Parts: sequence; C-alpha cells; structure tokens
Amino acid sequence: MISKKTMNRQARFSRTAVYAATLLALTTAGAHATGIDEAIENALKFGQKDGKYGQVTFDLNYRYEYADTENTKPEPAHANTFRLRLGYLTPDFFGFQGFAEYENLYAAQNDYNGITSGDKDHHIVADPADKHELNQLWVSFKGIPDTLIKGGRQRIKIDDDRFIGNVGWRQMEMTYDAVMATNTSIADLTIKAGYIDGVQTITSLYDKTELPFVNVNYSLGNLGNAIAYGYWLKYEEDTALFGRSSQTYGIRTLGSPKVNDMLTLHYIAEYSYQADYENNPTSYAADRYNLMGGLTMFGITAKAGMEQLDGSGNISDRTGRGAFQTPLGTNHAFQGWADRFLVTPGGGIRDVNFTLASSVMTANLMFVYHKLSNDSGNVDYGDEYDFQITKEFGKHYSLLAKYAYYVADDNAPAFAQNDTQKIWLQGIIAF
Repeated sequence: MISKKTMNRQARFSRTAVYAATLLALTTAGAHATGIDEAIENALKFGQKDGKYGQVTFDLNYRYEYADTENTKPEPAHANTFRLRLGYLTPDFFGFQGFAEYENLYAAQNDYNGITSGDKDHHIVADPADKHELNQLWVSFKGIPDTLIKGGRQRIKIDDDRFIGNVGWRQMEMTYDAVMATNTSIADLTIKAGYIDGVQTITSLYDKTELPFVNVNYSLGNLGNAIAYGYWLKYEEDTALFGRSSQTYGIRTLGSPKVNDMLTLHYIAEYSYQADYENNPTSYAADRYNLMGGLTMFGITAKAGMEQLDGSGNISDRTGRGAFQTPLGTNHAFQGWADRFLVTPGGGIRDVNFTLASSVMTANLMFVYHKLSNDSGNVDYGDEYDFQITKEFGKHYSLLAKYAYYVADDNAPAFAQNDTQKIWLQGIIAF
C-alpha cells in the first residue's frame, strides 16, 4: 500500500513536471513569438507605448536544484521552486517616480533545507519554501541636475557586488531599506553615497543595520575605471551578528581595453582593508587582494585571477572570527558555485582561478576552475570545477544549466572536507 507521504511526493513531482514543462515551453517558444511579446509589453504598459500610466513588471523563474555533500548525514537536496515577482513602476511625475514589487516563492518539491523552512533531513538550498514578501518599495527623485536620489526598500548592486549586492542568484534576492544618491555632475566621475538602515535577506529574515557608504568611480576611457570605496557596517539588535560589524576601505582599477578588432584585454587590480567596527567584540585587521588578467580573441575569453581574503590564523575556525568578511556581498559569485566558502574561515582563503568562456550557436558557455587554500597557500582546502551554459530567446526568455563540483583535499581542515556536487536547471520569463 502506498503511503500518504509517498502519494504527496508523487503529486508534487507531477505538479512540478507540468509547471516546468509549461515554463520551458513558453521560454523556448519566445524566439518565435515576437508578436505575442509586443502584445504583452503593450498590455503591461496599459496600452501606452510611452508608459504614460506606468507599467507592470513580471518575472517568473523556475529552478531545479540538486545539492549533495558526500559522507554527511543529510540526504541529497531536491528543490523544484517557482519564484514570482510582480511589480508596478509609476510614470515620471515632476522628477518623482515610484516602484512597488511583490515576491513569492513556491516549492513544488521541498525535499531540502531552506534554512528558515523546509526539510532539515536534506541538504541546504537557501531558498525558503512557500514564502512571500515585499521585495521593493521605493521613491526616486531626479529633479536635481545630474543627481538621482532613491529612498525605500531597493535593490543595490555596487561594482561587482563583492561588498554590497542583491545575491541575485538565489530565488529570493537581498534588498535594502536605504537612501542612496548617485551624482554625475563632474565629467567622468560617478559618486554613489548612501545609508542602509536594514536588510531583507535571501531567507526572508530582516537584519537591522547602520551602514553609511561611499563609492567613487572615475572613468579612464578605453583603459577602464579607477574606484575608491568605504563601507561602515554596524549590525544592531541581534547580538549574534555583532561579530560581522566592520569598516572596509579599498581601491580598485579594472577595465577591458580594446587593442584592435581581434583582441581585447581584461584586468583587475584591487586592495581592500578591513577592521572591527563599533560593537564587534573581536578586535582585528585583515587585508584582501584581488588580481585578474585576461584576453578575448577569436570569440574566446580566457582569464586568470587570484583573490585572497586574510584570516585570523586559526585554521580550524570555520566561523571566521577576525577574518576578512563580506556578509552583504553576492558571495556565490566568488570561491566557487558550490558555496563551500560563503564565510571566510579563520585561516583565510586564497582562490587561484581560471575562467574560459565562449559562445556556440548563440549559447554562452563558461568553465571556471578554482584552487582553494588558506591565505598563505600552505594548507590546501580543495579544487572546484564549475560549468555553465545559458541561452537567451529574445529579450524576455532564457534557459540555464549549471554544475559545480568541489573536490576536497585529502588533508583539508574539517570544515573543508567532503566533496560537494550541485546541479541547476532554470528557465526565466521576464517582462
């Protein structure tokens, strides 16, 4: 006799198959649906191409995610989730504009640990099941020449999202209750300055903060950009987060100068300094180095880089007290997609990496290799191999397949042991 639990699971699988097939069919059909796309775009603007009455925004993301770390107790995770974002952008009214966005995550199959929900007997997939929230609610003003001021709950992405980002890979992104001003009144100079009062996290929790920040970006023309920044992060109320309070300062140069029609160079040179701040109970100072060089030729891009975040010297400490941390960064984009090092361990981390990217039949292909160790390079953590293929169909549809394989070193510290594999399949419809 089939148990009720098994029947429920089969029902979830059936619903998932129907939803996924529908979404993927709509996605692939987008390449042949220009007329339909225009009709939808027009409807979302209330029949006015100039957006006279504002416009509705719509984003549906289906994702299957598999996660497994060998020789650990939880069962492999299987997450079939659908993320819906539905918003409304007002028309411009004497320099003012507003935006409101609702976000909902539905788990058709929740055999995973979503941290704040889900099944704790499975591995973590940081997408909390069956959650909904106010993702954005902001008002902007551009009545001051060369200046945009935005206040309210908003998406903030600065530079490469290393220090302040929206963690856009997760189904429920991170947004901020903040005020930010962007000024371009001086030629070639962009200044972003603001204050973050709170953080709506990817697990639908809320962290109270005090975070003034400034980012100054000077354009060097074809050579690239020179950037300086400062972030003063203080966590409030939740004492468990006080150890993340920090002050960070840095300088960064980067660019992709085009040598000729066949050759483009790529480079990054960045240094950051971080120390304890305000209510952090740990006194520390740590450095970060980020270097990359590469080129694009014959449609192939190759890059080699090294990012190092210094630690406290305590190799066995996985919590990373006294190590260089980036708690508001989009950390999935760094140190491998398997997410084994979202928090810098006590021994720090050195990531020597190589990236190869190209396109075949309009599909984008990427391979990334990571050699991971402590900040001195004397203690090996492991190697990671990441693969990704993406395909866009017009402006509104895309597909993605992604794979991450972390191979632990035989002598790795306890927190870095055990191989990890993750697989993702994704389809997006966005208007």
